[in-house]
Amino acid sequence: MSINDLPVLQALRTKMEWHQERQRVLSENVANSDTPNFKPRDLVEPKFDSTGAPANSFAQLSLTMTSAAHIAPPSGQSTSFDQNRRAGFQTRPAGNAVSLEDEMLKVSANQMDFAAVTSLYGKSLHLLKTAIGKG
Repeated sequence: MSINDLPVLQALRTKMEWHQERQRVLSENVANSDTPNFKPRDLVEPKFDSTGAPANSFAQLSLTMTSAAHIAPPSGQSTSFDQNRRAGFQTRPAGNAVSLEDEMLKVSANQMDFAAVTSLYGKSLHLLKTAIGKG
């Protein structure tokens, strides 16, 4: 069994990918804060089953490679996340529903959560290396 096949590491990688995609969606919301009739979007947080594998199917927002230098997703893994369609919002007279304060709070929380997941991933790898005597 490869280290990449461990359910805990797969769950952490999925969570990091979700945070990256959410950051992109939130930045689009901020960038379109003055666009008439724009409705902000958000992503549904992935759920994991008891083995650590993603429990829900990701089918709405696909990830794209914009440069040949980007790392391609592993074959057989999902490359998209669901959108959160229940996000509440208030619409301004121009039809725009983006609240910059709310979006910046989401961005900040997303950054902190991503840092925590990244730290857990790094510490998990270090623990595995120590366990096999290479750390």
